[in-house]
Order: sequence, then structure tokens, then C-alpha cells
Amino acid sequence: MKKIAVLTSGGDAPGMNTAIRAVVRRVLFKGLEVYGVQNGMKGLIRGDFIPMDLGSVGDIIHRGGTMLQSTRCEEFKTAEGQQQALNQLNENSIDGLIIIGGDGSFKAAKILNDHGLPTIGIPGTIDNDIAGTEYSIGFDTAVNTAVEAIDKIRDTAVSHERTYVIEVMGRDAGDIALWAGMCTGAESIIIPEVGYDPTDVIERVKQGELRGKMHSIIVVAEGVGKGIEIGELIKKETGYDTKVSILGHLQRGGAPSAFDRMISSQMGAKAADLLIEGKNGVMVGFKNGKLIYTSFEEAAEEKHSIDLSIYHLARSLSI
Repeated sequence: MKKIAVLTSGGDAPGMNTAIRAVVRRVLFKGLEVYGVQNGMKGLIRGDFIPMDLGSVGDIIHRGGTMLQSTRCEEFKTAEGQQQALNQLNENSIDGLIIIGGDGSFKAAKILNDHGLPTIGIPGTIDNDIAGTEYSIGFDTAVNTAVEAIDKIRDTAVSHERTYVIEVMGRDAGDIALWAGMCTGAESIIIPEVGYDPTDVIERVKQGELRGKMHSIIVVAEGVGKGIEIGELIKKETGYDTKVSILGHLQRGGAPSAFDRMISSQMGAKAADLLIEGKNGVMVGFKNGKLIYTSFEEAAEEKHSIDLSIYHLARSLSI
């Protein structure tokens, strides 16, 4: 193996740049050449390869987003698109590829690996919905961003005696909502893994008023319900002054947290080492405080799970 390429795919996440930096510098440290693929899978199909050196990744460890850019690519889902990507890799003499992204990116990585191109995956998504790792790159930063926003919203909720419904990202996973709700003392946390009982949410808001609490915070994951609809229902059933805030893509940006920088650096270097050692068809993960790796097949079969003990703890503390 002489040449390794790295690309970011799918939605951006804080810490992707840190992972790119780690991959590039680890590969160079090992004496190999490294290339960046611009614009994700679309760039792979077009052959947008750029040689990278130490200076290419200087001063990016603290930057959000991805310096290589990222796009979602329908073309790669076709046999023609996949073959074109493989042709570009062969023409540029790329011996191995590291893909940083979410579950869709790992499906693409498995396809390339199955076609004979050694590929390693690094989990990068704020949703934290990748099986095979406890934390994906960007999750910690997204949670901290949500917590900071909710703390500020609570100041207004207290000042004006309002109920706030705050919708956070996470697609079909409730990790961001659960962690942000727990860390901000939300009265109700609505996540896909548990479901949504309108009666329970309304009852908890009313119970708060009975003990003299004139404001409430309800955190809802986008994958289980729309914040606007839940807010309208609460207002209709209680008559309380209810507002809705949708945090949206605010959660995807910003400088990565110290934790995200740490795991991104470790995962990036580990992915490079595995590829150079002859491993392929696996994703790097982080479990029980240690780096691990799992085959794409195992990761696909394993279902992402959430720690429901945190959910039940949050309910008991927000009575």
C-alpha cells in the first residue's frame, strides 16, 4: 500500500476536520502518500483528488464542518456510478480509502470494499445513530450546542412564565434530545425510542403549575414529532403561553468540543493504522473508553440503541 485517500460524506459534523488531520498526518508519519477527495462520493465519481501534505491540514483541528466538503450523491447508488468511482480510484493508483460519515456513507464504503478497494469507515454524525460505537464524531459538540441554547431559552421561559417546546435534531435517534433534556432539567423529553404520549406531557406541565412552577421546558427529537404541533396541542389543552423553538442546523456547526477533538484524532489515526496493517471492511468505534473496530456487516446488523436508564432518571428528577 502506497497511496491512501480520505473523504467525508453525508452531513457535516464538528470534528470531521480533526479526523481528516489525524488521517493525513498519521499516513505521512508512516511514510505513505495521502490524497483528499473533495465533495464526498460525488467527487469520488468525478476524480476530484488532491495531494495532501502536513500544511494541507494545518490550523483545522478547531474548525467545524469539513475542509473537503461533503455532498449526498444519488449517482453512487447506481452500478454505473459505483464503477465510475472504482475507475477513478484505479486511475489515480489509490490503494486504500478512509470514509468519514454516517450509515449511508458506510453502505458506500462496504460496496467499494466488496469490489476490492480496501476501505475503512470512521463514524461522523451528530445523530450518534451508528451501531458499533458509543460515540460518533460531532455528537458531543451538538449536545453542548443544544444545551447552551436551551439554557438561554429557559431564561426567557422563567422571565415570562412560558412553556417552551424545543425541537432538536437526531433524525430517527433520540440521543441529542435525551442528553440535552437531561442536562437542562427538561420537564419532558420526547424521543422515538419511547414514543410520544400527549396526555403524559400535558399532565407533567400541569403538575408543575400545581407546585408553583410557572414555566416548563419540553425537548422533542425531530424523529418522533413536530415541535410546532406539540406546542399547539399544549396551548390548546392548557391555555398556557407556549412557544416553540426549532434549533435546526445550528447544532451541526461550530468548533468541535475537546471530547470530539480527542476521539476524532484517535479514530483518524486508528483508521490509518488499520488500513496500512492490511485490515479493511471495518469501521472504527469507541466503546468502554477504548478504540475498537467492527466489520461493516456486523455494524449493519447491530441496531443502534439508546440508554433508557438516562431517560427514566430524567423523568424521576423532573417531577
